[in-house]
Amino acid sequence: MAPLGVMASGSWVVSAPSVRVAMAERETHSAPMQFSDGSAVSRGARIHSVSWQYRLPPGTQVRAWLCQENDCITLNQARGSSLALAGRSATRPMHFRFALPQGQKKMVEVRELQLIVNYH
Repeated sequence: MAPLGVMASGSWVVSAPSVRVAMAERETHSAPMQFSDGSAVSRGARIHSVSWQYRLPPGTQVRAWLCQENDCITLNQARGSSLALAGRSATRPMHFRFALPQGQKKMVEVRELQLIVNYH
């Protein structure tokens, strides 16, 4: 247990079901992702960094974002990490958003969605 006034650091990892992305004009949202109830994440915990990954079929592309409520960061690749959400609550749900690139008509299934939130 951390001394009074000192926040414990840690991380939580969560996966979300696959999503089918069918439109360029409308974003598809993943299921909300949040730490499990069994995790010992304190209410005041703040995000330090996030890491993500998802898998696309070979030769396909999507536009992707990682969001907490309506605050989103653009994901330029299927795997990466960012400090852009640092300072936000580590206990609030997050989700991926996906859309097809402009002009693409073929549906894409995004699989193996995973998020790691490092907090302090």
